[in-house]
Amino acid sequence: MDEIANLARIVTLRRASSPPLLNLDEAKPSKEVQLVNALVKTTGVTQQQLVRELYGSTGSANAVAFRKLRSRVQTKLLNHLFFLDHSDPRHIVTRRYEMQVLGLFHQVSALYAEGEYVLSARLLRKCLRLAEEGEFTWYSLQAARTLRAIYADQGQAASYRAIEKKLAKLQQQLGWEEEVERLNAEVKLLFVSTVASRRANMAKLPAYIKQIEDLHRRARSYNTFFPLYRLRLAQEEAVGNYSEIINITTDAARRLQQGKLNERRFDKRFNNFMSVYAHLRGGQAVRGLKLAEVYARDFHHSSTNWFYFHEHYLLLALHAGQYERAQRILQTVSKNQSYPKQRPAAQQRWELFRAYVEFLQPTPAAPLKARSIAQWALMIPEYNRDKRGHNVAILVLQMLYYLRQRDLDAVLVRMERLRKYQQRHLREAATLRSRLFLRLLALVVEKDFDADECAEKGQNILAKLRAAPQPGEAYAQIEIIPYENLWAITLQLLRNGPRMAARQQA
Repeated sequence: MDEIANLARIVTLRRASSPPLLNLDEAKPSKEVQLVNALVKTTGVTQQQLVRELYGSTGSANAVAFRKLRSRVQTKLLNHLFFLDHSDPRHIVTRRYEMQVLGLFHQVSALYAEGEYVLSARLLRKCLRLAEEGEFTWYSLQAARTLRAIYADQGQAASYRAIEKKLAKLQQQLGWEEEVERLNAEVKLLFVSTVASRRANMAKLPAYIKQIEDLHRRARSYNTFFPLYRLRLAQEEAVGNYSEIINITTDAARRLQQGKLNERRFDKRFNNFMSVYAHLRGGQAVRGLKLAEVYARDFHHSSTNWFYFHEHYLLLALHAGQYERAQRILQTVSKNQSYPKQRPAAQQRWELFRAYVEFLQPTPAAPLKARSIAQWALMIPEYNRDKRGHNVAILVLQMLYYLRQRDLDAVLVRMERLRKYQQRHLREAATLRSRLFLRLLALVVEKDFDADECAEKGQNILAKLRAAPQPGEAYAQIEIIPYENLWAITLQLLRNGPRMAARQQA
């Protein structure tokens, strides 16, 4: 009982003068809780609106009171960070265990400062054990150092010598891990500039990977494995070797299942995401769609990763030709309460995806959807004009929309915009697929909108398109629908409805 009695005395004597936390379950909410509720329920609320809601008017005295209230609430909200729930498996797994270790170390630091050595040593041994189980080497080192100080203060020679040996091993381990961290940071610096610079620096990547491999063979820790794993994925992604990414992610999943990877550290969600992404970019949409359906439940609906994963889930459905499934995915995304909180660029992408789905899978009673398509068809592309943009996807959708409407002039305008875009922005070898597809579309005008002639004359180009490899992510135009499928859709649109003839109109 002595330990808990000492702990009770420390807490009683050293407690804060005012409650450090908010009672968010109050029957009659205080001003502090009212402010929190107002901030949570309304996005983009202004200070003036909050002052009026909390105090009834926006006078100077109320403004001063609000500033003091805001400061108190912010301090208490920061205190609540010590008590967040990290148990949901849909969040990053490592955070749960890292916070447990940090919490223990925080408690020990306070106890040690108060001279409570017995309880400090017991908690430190637990902290050290948990840190080693999670392979948090830096935290293991800090716990061991504090234990060494306690053993020295208490004159415990045997325990002191044992912890000294452990410290030597941990310091060696940390040295290897820090060198890997440094090399990994250098690689990141190489790839944060322009596309051209990233491509030029690709030649340096194998040497960095070799150095990290050598360090990993010595350390054999998660902290040296994970940077190596990420760099290998990045290397294969940059050259478009998606089959190897599938191999890497499959091997990692197998090693995790076999207990060869630390389950307290390895983020299977990232591994699953990369697997789904590689299936999408590697042309294995049907298999990737099956995986995505299983993996989707691992992502928390409030996270940005949930939306990013569902982008690829939707694209897999579109690439697999399962347009009804794509509609259902879009409905799920639209119902997510966090949808409005996404960045404008992300919402624009979703609207573009929605326009494609509506175009491909029209519903009987959909006048609003028809207007949505028309709005997209009339838009001038607003995305940045780089090699990762959606400009081609937007212009193609516009052209297909007007082709279905049999609006010859509008089709010719979009075809001319595509031609100019190709001349200005699709010169790199990595844009081969886009260039080949635009050559197919050019046949539509050249062959006077005759579907049979277009199909016949486009056979050689289509064969080249099917044989063209997918480029690495850094250089690729986005294919919302595979170009091969878009060409089939184009021919079908030409065959449906009245014949278009540019020459006759001229």
